[in-house]
Amino acid sequence: MNGEGEDASKVIHVKFLTKLDSPFKVPVTSVVIPSSVTRLGLSSIVNSLLTLEKPEAFDFLIDGELIRMSLEQFLLAKGISAERTLEIEYIRAVAPRKEEKPSLHDDWVSAVDGSSPRFVLTGCYDGLGRIWSSPGSCTHILEGHTGAISSIAFANSEGAEGVTVATASKDRTLRLFKVDTAESGDSTTRVGAYKILRGHKASVASVAAQKYGSKVCSGSWDCTINVWDSNESTSELSVPGKKRKGNNQAEEPQLEGEAETTLVGHTQCVSSVVWPEHDVIYSCSWDHSVRRWDVETGKDSLNLYSGKALNTVDVGGEGSALVAAGGSDPILRVWDPRKPGTSAPVFQFASHSSWISACKWHKSSWFHLLSASYDGKIMLWDLRTAWPLSIIETHKDKVLCADWWKGDSVVSGGADSNLRISSGISIS
Repeated sequence: MNGEGEDASKVIHVKFLTKLDSPFKVPVTSVVIPSSVTRLGLSSIVNSLLTLEKPEAFDFLIDGELIRMSLEQFLLAKGISAERTLEIEYIRAVAPRKEEKPSLHDDWVSAVDGSSPRFVLTGCYDGLGRIWSSPGSCTHILEGHTGAISSIAFANSEGAEGVTVATASKDRTLRLFKVDTAESGDSTTRVGAYKILRGHKASVASVAAQKYGSKVCSGSWDCTINVWDSNESTSELSVPGKKRKGNNQAEEPQLEGEAETTLVGHTQCVSSVVWPEHDVIYSCSWDHSVRRWDVETGKDSLNLYSGKALNTVDVGGEGSALVAAGGSDPILRVWDPRKPGTSAPVFQFASHSSWISACKWHKSSWFHLLSASYDGKIMLWDLRTAWPLSIIETHKDKVLCADWWKGDSVVSGGADSNLRISSGISIS
C-alpha cells in the first residue's frame, strides 16, 4: 500500500480515525490507498489493520458525510482536495448481525410497539393483542376486540411489575389493558380490557400515549383525533352486564370512557398519531397533510403538505424536531419545521418501490430512522447519505409495521403473519 511508481493522482494519503473503543481502533498513522477504493474496499483495509477474529463491516465519513461511492468520485463531488492527508472517520456499519426466529401469528401482523426494552407488543388482524418477552415467547394475549387491531401502544410502563397497553381497532373502539408482567410460568395469560373507549364513528387507525401523562390519543377514519383518559376513574360507570376476569381474579366491572377532547381539521382518514411532548400531538392523514396540535387549545399550529395520502408519521432527529412521514408513494419525506417559511421537505429518500407503511426515528440518534413498505422491505436510513444503510428483507409479503427495540434491534410485522426481529444493529 505504499503506492511507489504509481501516478500520484491515483493514490491518496489518509488517516483512519474512530470514536470506537478497542478492539476496533487502528493506529493513527497515515497510509496510502488507491483513489478508486469504495466503501467495501475501505472496510477491507481497516480490517487488515485490525486483528479481529471475525471481519467487521464499517461505514466511513469525511467531514461528517457518509461515503457511498468511490473515494475519487466523493472528493470530486464535494470539491475536496486529494493533495492533503484525508481524515476518514469509520463507524460500525448500521446493519443487522442476527435474524431471530420468527414469531408466527394467526393473521396479518398490523401493529408493533418496541418502546419497552422488556417486551414487544403486536396487534393482529385476528383481533388480538400480544405481548412478547423474546422471539417465540408470547406471555400475554389481550382479547375483546371484534375487529382487526390497527395500532397498539404502551400507555404506561413505569412500574416493574405492570404495564398499561392501549389498542385501536377496526371495530371503532379502543381498549385499555392492565397487565401484570411479574406473572411467571410457561403458559400464556389471557387478559381482558379494564376500559373500553367509544366515540369514533369509523375504524380507529392509530393510538399513541401521552409522554409522562395518563392520556392517550387516537386517529380515525372518521377524520377526527380523540383524546382520552386512561385512568380507572370512579366517576365513570361500569357497563351493565359486561365483566372482565383476569387469571385467578374475581370478575370486575368493565368501564367505558368517552373522549375528553376531539381535534377537528383533517378532511380524510387520520392514519397515524404520535404524542412526543406533553401537550403536543402530531398527526398525518390521507388528506396529504401532517398537522401539529396544541392539546390545550385544540388548534393545529403547523400544517405540512406532502401531495400524497399519508400512512405514517414520527417525530425525532436533532432536538426531536424533525418530522418524517410516508404514504401512497415510495418516498420517505423529512421536514424541519424550525426553518421559517419552509414547507418543502429537507430530505427525501426514494429507494422503496411501493407505498410506505411505517417510519420511526431512533431514540438516541439525530441521524437514524427506519422505513417499512408494501414492497416487503425495511430500510435503515442516515440523514448524512441519500442511500439506505441497510435493507432488511426477512418478510415474504408486505411489511405493515416496524419499530426499533432496545436500541439495537428492529421489530416488524407483515402480511406473512410473522413478527420478525433483526438484532445486533450498531447505532453510534
